[in-house]
Amino acid sequence: MPIDAKTETLGFQSEAKQLLKLMIHSLYSNKEIFLRELVSNATDAIDRLRFQAISEPALAAKNGEFRIRIELGTESQASKTSKKSTGKTTSPKKGAKKSKKKNRSTLTVSDNGIGMTREEAISNLGTIAKSGTTQFLESLTGDQQKDAQLIGQFGVGFYSSFIVADKVVVETRAAHSPPEEGVRWSSSGEADFEIETITREEPGTSVTLYLKSGESDFADAWRVRSIVKKYADHVSVPVIMQKSEPGDESESEEDEVLNTATALWTRSRGDISDEEYQEFYKHVSHDIQDPLIWSHNKVEGKLDYTSLLYIPSKAPFDLWYRESPRGLKLYVQRVFIMDEADQFLPLYLRFVRGVVDSSDLSLNISREILQSNATIDSMRTALTKRVLDMIAKLATKQSEKYQEFWNEFGQVLKEGPAEDFTNKEKIAKLLRFTTTVSEQAIQDQSLRDYIGRMQPEQKNIYYVAAENYHTAANSPHLEIFRKQGIEVLLLHDRIDEWLVNHLVEFDSKQFQDIARGALDLGGLEDTQTLDAKKNVEKESEDLMKRIKTLLGDRVEEVRVTHRLTDSPACLVVGEDAMGMQMRRILESAGQAVPAIKRTFEINPGHPLVAKLGAESDGDRFNDLTLVLFDQAKLAEGTQLEEPTSYVARLNKLLLELAE
Repeated sequence: MPIDAKTETLGFQSEAKQLLKLMIHSLYSNKEIFLRELVSNATDAIDRLRFQAISEPALAAKNGEFRIRIELGTESQASKTSKKSTGKTTSPKKGAKKSKKKNRSTLTVSDNGIGMTREEAISNLGTIAKSGTTQFLESLTGDQQKDAQLIGQFGVGFYSSFIVADKVVVETRAAHSPPEEGVRWSSSGEADFEIETITREEPGTSVTLYLKSGESDFADAWRVRSIVKKYADHVSVPVIMQKSEPGDESESEEDEVLNTATALWTRSRGDISDEEYQEFYKHVSHDIQDPLIWSHNKVEGKLDYTSLLYIPSKAPFDLWYRESPRGLKLYVQRVFIMDEADQFLPLYLRFVRGVVDSSDLSLNISREILQSNATIDSMRTALTKRVLDMIAKLATKQSEKYQEFWNEFGQVLKEGPAEDFTNKEKIAKLLRFTTTVSEQAIQDQSLRDYIGRMQPEQKNIYYVAAENYHTAANSPHLEIFRKQGIEVLLLHDRIDEWLVNHLVEFDSKQFQDIARGALDLGGLEDTQTLDAKKNVEKESEDLMKRIKTLLGDRVEEVRVTHRLTDSPACLVVGEDAMGMQMRRILESAGQAVPAIKRTFEINPGHPLVAKLGAESDGDRFNDLTLVLFDQAKLAEGTQLEEPTSYVARLNKLLLELAE
């Protein structure tokens, strides 16, 4: 881009306008987060230049010692600095109103990192390219504290500057570009922004905030120091500011470093406070809330690496977007290599945040090499075990905290047994379910809890799967189990049936779907009960044949039920057939599933069935049978193919009953 490139005025995309309006008018609960975000962006820019300098050492030589500088001043001082960098004054925008603020306070955050070209400045600052922006706006609750917490998660931290500033000016130059290809971007946070080409001697970026009249305390040196110590003490790059003493307004030529400027994970665990761990988590995750738990570990021997892993207290907004960024920050010998290195943990642990710093990998390692590297495979195995052990420890020692974790990430963890066969048993111990002993839909019962309550002769872990908790808890298939005091798992997450198909067994106990195949309670039934069942089956043979003749190909078989005590009928899938809940999930996803015929089970002891058996009127027999057949579908959560026919038959029977 030539030096004489004209100044352009460009409009923000519509979503950016909404976001700016939000920042300016709504989020006042935690204003100081803007400085955390600007320092974090500056750190990322330096990390990226460090990585690029591995293959191009001249880039690092040009920039000298990496640092982040914070400068406090006034509008007139900022204007002089701007003139000095460009060699000219910038004409005010035609038609623009002159500001009534004579000499606003300013805060500038500068870095000597990777910098931006003109095109990158337009792309990164003028638009919001992230696909999650719409979801961000939809996620807003109107609660300032909660909404402020979303800023970092959605990658819109730069825009938080407008919480405290009514004008933001960014001056930048890409590390590869000559001085005459510097860029100035400026905006008042309204409908548009200006961008122009300037001469900038140093590569890197400076962000200057023209503070609002009521926000001048952010130009106070001691306030800024405290914020940097709070949010950026762990940043590995020195954050520098001009030294000053309390009550001393004279300017000092001496600089001071505001942070410890040491990579936190390289320090001994005993030297790091909980507060430091929590602030570092916020730095790497852009989350405003404290993490739930963390694990800091150094491995030496066959492998040599350090890991600092965090589990968030709340699930991120994009947890279910399988293409969303995930993974750990990768460092090699304390040199930043890449964000979102997803090769170190399996997909079902995608909520884990943190860093891994290896001494065994090459500095020029690429994502392609990470895909097929023996060292990476060994680290992945060890890190996965580390995370699962951390979660298991939480489950054992802090049950209430573990319930918080499960409520946020339980459904993701349920993906584990299918993805990670090696750790299937370890994951199974962490799973939580609702059962028939639960009083509400909360999943708080482990498989070990269930086995501990099993009846002495019970050989299987029984479960029923349904669309939601209430459908599962009221399933007619549960009736015999409730009567005999046998506990049943109530599976009401969409992933549950898929999960148990991969688990198969736990602690040598097979999982058994109580709505599948012929019910066999084994040693839980005595000889007298079994003999009574056979007698009922024999007595009901004629009725079963009449019903089968009517239903024809709509069912595989009609037989006497041994599951029901209170309901007249139910439907059962074959022993090897796909469960109905799994079919519903696949169908809702647009996948074709093979047609099946199910078994219609009848309860001869129910008054409606007794009336059906004694019915001599053929039409009435047919209507009552079809009503029972449709009711069995409704009870399990299946939609009727012809609901109007069901309603017509039911109304007809009710009218006859009323006469």
